[in-house]
Formats: sequence, structure tokens, C-alpha cells
Amino acid sequence: MVASVFDLFKIGVGPSSSHTMGPMTAAATFVERLSGRGLIGSVERVETDLYGSLALTGKGHATDRAVLIGLTGKRPDSLDPDEADVIVTRIRSTGRLLLGGVHELAFDEPRDLRFLQRERLPHHSNGMRFTAFAADGNLVESGIFYSTGGGAVVDEEAITRNAPPEGGWDLPYNYRSGDELLAICEREGITIADIARANELAGLPDEEIDRRLRALSEAMSACIDRGIRQDGILPGGLRVKRRAPGLHRLLMERAERTLQDPLTVLDWVNLWALAVNEENAAGGRVVTAPTNGAAGIVPAIMRYYQRFTPQANEEGVRIFLLTAAAIGSLFKENASISGAEVGCQGEVGVACSMAAAGLTAALGGTPAQVENAAEIGMEHNLGLTCDPVAGLVQVPCIERNAVGSIKAIEASRLALVGDGSHLVSLDQVIETMRKTGLDMNERYKETSLGGLAVNVVEC
Repeated sequence: MVASVFDLFKIGVGPSSSHTMGPMTAAATFVERLSGRGLIGSVERVETDLYGSLALTGKGHATDRAVLIGLTGKRPDSLDPDEADVIVTRIRSTGRLLLGGVHELAFDEPRDLRFLQRERLPHHSNGMRFTAFAADGNLVESGIFYSTGGGAVVDEEAITRNAPPEGGWDLPYNYRSGDELLAICEREGITIADIARANELAGLPDEEIDRRLRALSEAMSACIDRGIRQDGILPGGLRVKRRAPGLHRLLMERAERTLQDPLTVLDWVNLWALAVNEENAAGGRVVTAPTNGAAGIVPAIMRYYQRFTPQANEEGVRIFLLTAAAIGSLFKENASISGAEVGCQGEVGVACSMAAAGLTAALGGTPAQVENAAEIGMEHNLGLTCDPVAGLVQVPCIERNAVGSIKAIEASRLALVGDGSHLVSLDQVIETMRKTGLDMNERYKETSLGGLAVNVVEC
């Protein structure tokens, strides 16, 4: 299925799309099901079980907080990060939870929210089960959900029914591979961005598509700007200091001197990527691109396009986002964008590929050059592990976004000096990424059981 631009890019909150946004959405969906079936008033207790990667790194990724917030009926796209603290503090201080915002019940967090680290549900490592009980202890409702990456949630009821994805059958351009995407471009004489827009037009008018794209661009820009302004230590216990404000001050103080150094451009790109992912680590408002852990790359490269390329304009920003989403859809359809499934190659690697493709398209590259840039962006992230220290989206995640951003620029520049012909196709590198993820030891898939997570001594 071709993923919508607005499925791959979603406004939400940090620190993790799969471990924060997904569980929050799942909890809210379960509560809405209770309400829709007229059952919410009969619920006396709600129990949540977290499995696999959610259980292993959930506390570091604020999964516990996300579940509490979701059970009150809040969703990540409309949540004020400051309101989140108030909700969680109230539940934990009073032992009471307002289910769906309308029905108060007792909530004993150690009893009612369990991290089952040795257990895993069958369909995905990021599994969770919600169970509602009546006053007499009888079951009211139960539901299993999977957070599959990028904030997306799959309901096991839909899996059991083998229900087709919504909106997957009536698109004017339905493609499942990079080769098919390029064939459509050649046959129709259109660009990858044109294809993405035409597919969105199947469900939205042109002006609404532009409005949503502008909202995404503005949210990404606002996240960069806020991250530059916020000093201090990131939460979680590692005592990681925000670097973006200091780097920004340094660049401003040395403005004249840096004019002599052409690599100063890279310092600005590093700054923008760091700013976004420090905001994400602090639980701020970010845009999944395609995940929260990799949320800094697309905004950093988009601002690079706006600030450092002379032909930049608003249409270029739209082309950037539409093209990046089309490429991201190929990874989501044929491999994964979940660190818990394939490691960080599915997050930072995919984001690098998307950003390289988007930049190449915005700069006027041909579809073949865009495909080449996307391929280069992933090829040199193959095998990237997901091993967050202490389960926090801080080390190595924040810095990794800066490095991934520079790789995206390099991939675009390499593609633009060629004619689009190359030995390894995007489809081949996506399949290689998928197989590499299957071969990767589970310790390196967002469990914090291997790699840097166990080799860094906590002070």
C-alpha cells in the first residue's frame, strides 16, 4: 500500500514515535472503543501490559507516561507537552485516572501498568494489551495493539480479520517498488512529487494538501527554533546537556570568521538536527519523519535547502516533502521504519534516504537522480543498530541525526552530478535493509541489551 504523506509525517510529541506516540494512540483508541460500545461507565479498573521492546526500553522512552495520557483520551497530535506533565502528576499523586476524560477510577500504577520484559506478542516487538474489568472482576473489554513505527498503530482485530488498509485501493498511481515508481514517471512524463500529490488528491482537495504541507513545514521549523532557544539538561538521568543553544551562540559570535570557512554550512546543518532531536528527547512537539528518533534529518535538510540554495521557494518545500514521503512509503511497504524491527537503519537510515531524495527533487533533479540519491542515503546506513543508552533517545540518537543529515546532503550531491544511472537500485538496497534487519541480533533492535547501551558505564 502507498502510504500517505500525512501518515509518514505526523505532528506529535517526543521522545519516541513507536514508544510514546504509538502507545498513547493505542490507549486512546482502546478508550474510544469502550465509549463507542457504551462500556466505559461499567469499567472499574484498566490494566495495561507492555511486551518486547516496549517493555525493555519503555521507561526510557516515556511509554508509561504515554499510556497514562492516552487512557485519559488524549492523542499525540493535539497534546500540549506542558499539559502532559500536569496529567501524569495528577494521576500519580492521587491514584485516580479520568478514563476517556469522563469516568474516574482508581489507578495503581505498579499493578495496572506492567512491563513484561521476557514476553513478546506474535506480530511485532512493540506489542501491548489493554484490559478493562468491571467492579466484580469480570472482563469488560480487551484489545491488543502493535506500535509498528512512525506513530502508526495496528489493531490485532484488524490483523485477525485480514482487513485491507484503508485508502489503499483507489489511488491513481499505486506502486510497490522504486522501479514501478520510475516507470510511472517515464510513462506519464511526471515527477515523483506529482505522483504523490495525485495520490493525495484521491482523498483531499489541492488547497487542503497545501495547508497540511505548510503546517508540517511550519511545525518542523518551530521545533528547530525552540530547540535552539532551550538550554539545560535533558531529562532521564544521563545528564546529557543540550548542545544546540551553545552551538548557535558560537556560530553567531564567529559570523565573520566563519565566512572564511566553507564547511560552516555543515555546522548549521548539525545545529538544526541537534536542536530537533534535543527537543524530541525532552518530550517536545516534533514531526515524525518518519520516526521521532530520526526526526531531525528532514527538517535540517529542508532548512538547508531554504537557507543555502539560491533557487529555494515554497513550491520547492512542497516538492521536497511529497518526494520524501513517496520514498519513505517504499521502505514502509517493503521493509520497516521501526527500530524495534530492523534497528536504526530503519529510522535514521530511512530518514537520510528520504531527505536526500527530497533535496534532490527540490533542486530540480530527475526522477532517476532522486531514486539514486535515495539509494545512496540508505546504502551507507545499512546495518545501523538501535542501542540507546539507558533506553533514552539521547545517546547515540541525537548526534546520529546530525551525521545522517550530512550524509543526506552528500547523497544528493553525488546523485546530482550523475545522470541517474547506477549499479545498485533503490529496490535492491531496501531488500538488503530488510534482510539485514532480519539477521540482526535482537539485542540491537531498541532493547538496550547490546552495543553502546551496555558498553557505556553509567556514572
